[in-house]
Amino acid sequence: MAMPMDYNGVRIDDGSERTDNVNDYKITCMDFIKEISHDYEAWVDYYKLPEDEDKIRRNGIRSTIERTNDWIAKVAQTIKAVDVVMNDGIQKMAESTAGKPLEFGVFVNGKSSYTMAKPGIIDVNVKSSGRQGRKTKLGFHFKDDRFRIESTCGAFLDETDLPTKDFDLMDIHLKLHAENAKQRDVISFTVTVSEMENDVEFERRGLTTIVHIV
Repeated sequence: MAMPMDYNGVRIDDGSERTDNVNDYKITCMDFIKEISHDYEAWVDYYKLPEDEDKIRRNGIRSTIERTNDWIAKVAQTIKAVDVVMNDGIQKMAESTAGKPLEFGVFVNGKSSYTMAKPGIIDVNVKSSGRQGRKTKLGFHFKDDRFRIESTCGAFLDETDLPTKDFDLMDIHLKLHAENAKQRDVISFTVTVSEMENDVEFERRGLTTIVHIV
């Protein structure tokens, strides 16, 4: 069984059945988040983890359902925004399912996971450290894609001059370009960190953050 980690978002139904009514679509997506959470919990069952770790992962999945559906209900104003928030939640459930072995945090205005910012260039602070003396470095989300990003405003993470070396303690700043953003836009992005041992990737984890533009 492959890890459910490289999930890149899905639209629930094809165009013929899609609704133009945002409220109907919100309900569909909130139900979908609840439904798909059972798949992730089934993965946790499959791993047969020690009790503490099992609980951490399940709690992560369950709190994601709550927070994501709250954002779908209250923050998202358009079908596109609902999709961004829903896919963000699915990504976060996958991350909870996979576990979080590394010391790793992504912060926007001092907050992680669910954040707020004003339009413009948004500062993203990434901190990480490896275990047992290993180093960490900025990894790739999928093949040649360094970051996963989805937004209602064409936001992107600046990839010029990225720090690509291994760090004993990583504490770097990325630039999230959201100059075109307006209030109530949403941006979801995933930063991946690799734990390195003798120049070989030992472990890799992504952390997904959603930003509500205010």
